[in-house]
Amino acid sequence: MPRLAVYSLAVCLLAVAAAVVSFVQGMWLGIVWVLLAGLASNMTWYYFRRGKVERAQRAAG
Repeated sequence: MPRLAVYSLAVCLLAVAAAVVSFVQGMWLGIVWVLLAGLASNMTWYYFRRGKVERAQRAAG
């Protein structure tokens, strides 16, 4: 798994944890954490797929 995918996955998991804590405490700031988790999730998917394509190109070429 590419390094950037691992980093963005860590950010996603931390943002989800922060959102849960925020909502449990009754703060609506958790919405921001949910949005950040969604962004980090998309970044993880992008970097994972990009790494997979690059590995396939190196193996073929």
